[in-house]
Amino acid sequence: MKNVLIIDAPPMFREFLKNKLSEEKVNVVITQEKRDALIKITSVLPDLVIIDINEFDDPDAIMELFQKIKADPNASRIPTIATGPKMDKSIIETYAKFGIHKYFIKPIKFDIFFESIGKILHTSFSMDSTPCVLDIHRNGDIIFIEIAQGLNREKLALLKYKLSEIIENNEIETPKIILMMTNLELSFVDGLNLELLIDNILSDPKVHTKNVKVLSFSTFTQQLIDGHPQYDGIEVATDISQVLNSFVESTNTSRVSDLIADRILSISDSDSDGSIEMRFSSDAMDSAENENLEETKIPEENKISSATTNSTSTQNEKDETIAVIDDDQITLKLCYAGFTQAGYKVDLFSSGIDFLANMAKKKYKAIILDILMPGVSGFDTLKRLQGLANKPPIVIYSQAIRKDIVLQALSLGAKSFIVKPQKPEVLVSKVQEILSSDE
Repeated sequence: MKNVLIIDAPPMFREFLKNKLSEEKVNVVITQEKRDALIKITSVLPDLVIIDINEFDDPDAIMELFQKIKADPNASRIPTIATGPKMDKSIIETYAKFGIHKYFIKPIKFDIFFESIGKILHTSFSMDSTPCVLDIHRNGDIIFIEIAQGLNREKLALLKYKLSEIIENNEIETPKIILMMTNLELSFVDGLNLELLIDNILSDPKVHTKNVKVLSFSTFTQQLIDGHPQYDGIEVATDISQVLNSFVESTNTSRVSDLIADRILSISDSDSDGSIEMRFSSDAMDSAENENLEETKIPEENKISSATTNSTSTQNEKDETIAVIDDDQITLKLCYAGFTQAGYKVDLFSSGIDFLANMAKKKYKAIILDILMPGVSGFDTLKRLQGLANKPPIVIYSQAIRKDIVLQALSLGAKSFIVKPQKPEVLVSKVQEILSSDE
């Protein structure tokens, strides 16, 4: 059996690591004192050391520890992974000279983290690859958990620790949980995962069923919660205002409005911190992709700024066209690449004016629309489309997450609101999901 020594990690991160590694038959030893690290390493002789560097640790003391580890003939041969805050590149390079294999900046994207552990231990970690967006953020004592696309068991396990971390770090005595799953239509095949989700939310002793509200349109979700005696007190609703009114004093209606507008579909900077990252590395574009965006070419015939449109089809294309409206050329390139690869035709518009001038000449299967554009904004475009019969579904794809924007867009008829940046596959998947649900 492989052995991993974890040194001085925060409680939530430590427990998450211990459970995940134990599931894969890896023995875990923990020491909470860095001063005992070398003694523990030489006595246990683990296959891997994971050491956490706290932002308040003395840099000189950390460097001295690494020097001692490298100088010891038994400890120096053991691979070491370090985790910690963002720091100067020169310091990380110095760590590498002392034999540190990897340095992971917190919050850690754990899929990459376990991939590195697996390479060192020469073992593979089973990872649920179900597409899932899971975000958690808070406003005062109200904690919002938003889940879209699907239920991923890895992220549901992670949620247990992240939720407790937020409750503990912010000293919330009576946490109120709003679980938002309005984009998920679940069935009996999702039963075990749904139970895992709710059990992990209730695992923190400060969370009580009467303070858990679930936003869902799923009949199965309602039936499962009603059928579990241990879930007695959890309310399932379809209206966010109804849920918030039960958590906020009825006289404080302005706060209810602010909570709806400001917090849904957004993550506050303070609550994105912590030892564990709620997203996989694949959930958003990484820096390497961003550096290469300019190399993605758009054929000239697909750039639309007048009434002329090239819609030549190939044998593999669907007889469906997606309109993308965005003043950002990189976004247009990515959307073009993603949807054409999925077999769609794509018309690109760099402004709402161009789209509105051409929309009567062509029928679109779906529309991807940015909100913040000069001239005719996304809101103006939505208003023009409101009166159309059989209008195509509209997906808002924007960096705008400030007050009122999300709700205003949805109230004007948008089917979904996706916050930039995302990989093109996320947009394609969302459009296909909406189209299939409308059939």
